Amino acid sequence: MIGVEIFSGPGGMGLGAKYAGIDIALAVEKNFYAAQTYLENHKGTTVVPEDIKNIQEFSFKKKSQGVVLFGGPPCQGYSNANRKTRFTNNPKNWLFMEFMRSVDIVKPDWVVIENVPGLKNLDKGFFLEEICNNLHSRGYTPNFKILNAVDFGVPQKRERIFIVASLHGIAFEFPIGNFKDKIVTVDEAFSDLPFLNNGSKEDVLTYKCKAESDYAKLMRGKKRKVSQNYVSKNSDLVIERYKHIRQGHNWSDIPLGLMANYTDPSRCHHGIYRRLKSDEPAYVIANYRKSMLIHPTEDRGLSIREAARLQSFPDNYIFKGPLVHIQQQVGDAVPPLLAKAVFEEIINIS
Repeated sequence: MIGVEIFSGPGGMGLGAKYAGIDIALAVEKNFYAAQTYLENHKGTTVVPEDIKNIQEFSFKKKSQGVVLFGGPPCQGYSNANRKTRFTNNPKNWLFMEFMRSVDIVKPDWVVIENVPGLKNLDKGFFLEEICNNLHSRGYTPNFKILNAVDFGVPQKRERIFIVASLHGIAFEFPIGNFKDKIVTVDEAFSDLPFLNNGSKEDVLTYKCKAESDYAKLMRGKKRKVSQNYVSKNSDLVIERYKHIRQGHNWSDIPLGLMANYTDPSRCHHGIYRRLKSDEPAYVIANYRKSMLIHPTEDRGLSIREAARLQSFPDNYIFKGPLVHIQQQVGDAVPPLLAKAVFEEIINIS
């Protein structure tokens, strides 16, 4: 089966499709650095660094097995974390119409749309209903479900909504995760990664030990050294705050004397200054630099490679661009192992 990805980001969803055996012919992503990341890691795929609004045709060779068009339109407008512009007339909420225009051009056998779970309830389900109605009007049979990445072997509690639609009248049934009773923890994801300091700029380091968990072995593959061990440089004051925070706790552990620059520390968001727990999956990492997500045992933020592992990107996946852009790419990406499960189900019933 041939894959065409739009709103591709750095390629997490595309990697999941490749794991399932789909040949990604074309990807469209307007962010220059994310497009470079896609190009770096998806050899043989044509990557178009362009706004989807400017794309009038998709040039690729079709195969008899069919075509799947997939992607995740920008989700800020749907996110529960967005308190300022989470409303119907946010223009980002209407980018799904560009997705529908792409459906009209490609006429794929399958459509897969991924987004934040807030899409289901925004404006009492208005946008979800609009998407499904638009697919129906084009002859597709859509179904949707919220899936949690942790149920599919990802060491992160990350819910995403998937809308899957068939052009051939197939009522898609979503996969059931095999990890509901055996979750992958942060420790299993991190245990072999090297010790790092605040502001680390080390590109390549040796793993500190053998990969002990099945998850670490899967992420490492045959690699003997680990790359992109980059950590944001926090001020001495921020590091001092980190020292007071216990695993699983947040800013509320910080003495008030260290929070003097906050007008009202009690109004801080619960996700700010949050330390991961070693024996549990991670919280949603999202923009982990901005929220100051803390390493479970070291007083610093997460490295690029650590965050990538929490997303289930393998260690040979290289992200391109300045540090802040890479951090955003990793935090926004679809976990490849979650996407893989969805695409495998499509392959199985096609």
